[in-house]
Amino acid sequence: MKKLFIFVFSLFIVMEVNAQQVIPLYNGAIPGAKTPPADYKETTVTGDDGVKRVSKVTDPSLTAYIPAKPNGTAVIICPGGGYGILAIDKEGNNVAKKFNEVGITAFVLKYRLPSDIIMDDKSMGPLQDALQAIYLIRKNANVWGIDPTKIGVMGFSAGGHLAASLSVHYNDMKVQNQENISLRPNFSVLIYPVINFGNYAHAGSVKNLVGEQPTDAQRRYFSAEMHVDAQTPPTFLVHANNDGSVPVKNSLAYDEALAKHKVLSEMHIYQAGGHGFGLNNTTTKENWFETLKNWMRTNNLL
Repeated sequence: MKKLFIFVFSLFIVMEVNAQQVIPLYNGAIPGAKTPPADYKETTVTGDDGVKRVSKVTDPSLTAYIPAKPNGTAVIICPGGGYGILAIDKEGNNVAKKFNEVGITAFVLKYRLPSDIIMDDKSMGPLQDALQAIYLIRKNANVWGIDPTKIGVMGFSAGGHLAASLSVHYNDMKVQNQENISLRPNFSVLIYPVINFGNYAHAGSVKNLVGEQPTDAQRRYFSAEMHVDAQTPPTFLVHANNDGSVPVKNSLAYDEALAKHKVLSEMHIYQAGGHGFGLNNTTTKENWFETLKNWMRTNNLL
């Protein structure tokens, strides 16, 4: 506990609520960031569907959910929202609490949403934040009782795209890393993820991240399946066949690329459920989180 308090002060941690530490991603100025105008402020709205949506993030952070008995495994959770909002509870905080129940330390990443108003290059802002997140966690793994070889990334929808981007572009150094710490996740969990920015892309995610007229180079860079190799982290995927927002072909293409390069992977495709079901696909009694736990046990993560 003493080490934890030393760490939180050194990182200028500004608040602690309900035993969760909220940790600023950057100590000082954010590389590549612009000063936001006075009227550009973070906004949180809860819709009629009960989903809490966060937008206009200017101060990215990690919310650390620390279990009573950490088992050494940690996961960074990237909520979805089409790169326009973050479904911060449904695909973030609620999921972190489930991981805590089995001893896994979870960090909910409140990443900056792409905007020309606050970023020099809006297409790289979210990935930069994901790289900074794993840098920060791996650098200070001992503080939380984390095994630095068991740090994964998880994402839902566009958050799944961010998690997949980190999984294939971890060597594309966009943050300060004087220690040359590996930013490669040790595993990935992708739930109805956006993967492809080409023929079966989610149009909203593409528009928000790279604009109305992305270049061929941008489409290729952000099509994660095109960058899978033998070093891509082992991956667990979940999707629904009737997903009308993010076609199931996104997960199929990523899994096919993983298999081609002999990367350990497991994919679960529901016959129904649509898009955005979070932890609970109400069309089936099968619980994907329980299945994920089995996969993690198989891979010595639980």
